[in-house]
Amino acid sequence: MMLINLKAGILSALVCVLVAGSCGSGEPAPTASAPVLTSTEPADGVSGLEGSSLTVRFNFDTPVSCPDQGRSRINAGDATVSQVFAPGSYVSVALSGLKQGESYVLSIPEGCICSQADPSLPAKAISFRFSMKEKEPDPPVEPYGKLTGIAEKLALGWNLGNQLDAYYNGSWAGDKYNYPDENVWGNPNCTQATFDAIKKAGFSSVRVPVTWLNTIGPAPGYTIDKAWLDRVVEVVGMVHKAGLNCIVNTHHDENHGDDHWLDVLGASKDPELNARIKDKVRVFWTQVAERLKDEGDWLIFESFNEINDGGWGWSEDFRRAPNIQCGILNEWNQVFVDAVRATGGNNATRWLGVPGYCAGIDFLDYFRMPEDPAGRTMLAVHFYDPFDYASGVYSEWGHTADRSKKAEGSDEDNVQRKFKLLYDRYVSKGIPVYVGEYGCVNRSDPHARKFQYYYMEYVTRAARLYGLPCFLWDNGAFDTTGENFGYFNHGDGSFIGEAAGAVELMVKAMYTPDPSYTIESIYNTAP
Repeated sequence: MMLINLKAGILSALVCVLVAGSCGSGEPAPTASAPVLTSTEPADGVSGLEGSSLTVRFNFDTPVSCPDQGRSRINAGDATVSQVFAPGSYVSVALSGLKQGESYVLSIPEGCICSQADPSLPAKAISFRFSMKEKEPDPPVEPYGKLTGIAEKLALGWNLGNQLDAYYNGSWAGDKYNYPDENVWGNPNCTQATFDAIKKAGFSSVRVPVTWLNTIGPAPGYTIDKAWLDRVVEVVGMVHKAGLNCIVNTHHDENHGDDHWLDVLGASKDPELNARIKDKVRVFWTQVAERLKDEGDWLIFESFNEINDGGWGWSEDFRRAPNIQCGILNEWNQVFVDAVRATGGNNATRWLGVPGYCAGIDFLDYFRMPEDPAGRTMLAVHFYDPFDYASGVYSEWGHTADRSKKAEGSDEDNVQRKFKLLYDRYVSKGIPVYVGEYGCVNRSDPHARKFQYYYMEYVTRAARLYGLPCFLWDNGAFDTTGENFGYFNHGDGSFIGEAAGAVELMVKAMYTPDPSYTIESIYNTAP
């Protein structure tokens, strides 16, 4: 009996230890749970990283493991996963082969990481995003820094903005809705004195944006209202009389959800509408070209302004298939070139300008230069980077700016990168490019004005460096709550406020041949 009782006691004790961990505790044994990610080092979404390698640490709430079959499924696109280490409650992933200016997603599928205590319990999938610092452009070499041919002829230009492109665009307009009017947006009539002053200030060219809209009659003739066309021709003549080159375009005729006739979204969905628009483009430009066919090579026609569907590249329709709307615009540009060339005379060889989608540099992958028997078609782009600075949301710009007062991610290197792209893709191959609009609103605060002057000088000198003529956007506005891009009074050409200082720097930046005056020397004098 004693032996049996002894065995029974030992067995009871073993059961107690195995089941409860300590006899009489009454507490159940802990159970394992799936690991939960608590943090990452560096933080998810980090940007501006330097170098070609990176180690990311993923911290969990419990010890974890990463089996070999899981490690092989971890990837980061073009980057190389060189090592995965899981020593306890974290996993570190070492990456190599990273490239400057690129963005990456480090993906760890579900099941690659699991509980150390119970491998059947996986951690959820992880997507860690990061981006590398933008690559500094290579130092410019010859033939950078030279304006040649048509680029040298155009050089520094000025926009007669919110003038002949202004139109009645509100419910208040009544019967005048969608009719252009020179004064409706607040500017006085421009005069010969206006353009004489622009020439005296140092500009070589003027871009005359024109909105046509309801001055174009119905199909099939699409006859342009004579009085409006006469005024456009009169203004063009004043530009020429001042000794300036001139660019004329269609401006706010593009449809941004406001019933205008250049409807790229509608045309992308309706082939019959696209055919009607192309016919109207052909007939319209034939009339303008015929009226001005005898003018010399100081006159340039520009097909369109900033064609887009109103989403400026962010609409669902555009992002789903950018090539569709961009392809429509490519067709329209070809119709424009064909129409002008068919009128003969000086139009057979006149320089022409065509934009890509939004006139944006970021969408040029979808742009196709139209065929031109004369080989005299230029690409037109616009540059307001970063727009939150150019439009006045922020007061400072560049590498010396207070981070709380600047738009992130678009400093001096962005200017060089985008202009270098234009040079490498087009200018270096004999295809001229001009910046049809650029600039920033005037600043009234003296400190903010230093950054405005710095921005305009740097961008203009960089444009010259990469062979790009550029045209200051001037809408005549200076005392509104909106975009005060006014540099000159449009009625007499007098300077607005402190604009003379900015203009002097632009002229200096575009025309100074001194090789020691570089964007680096401007960079080193930033406020």
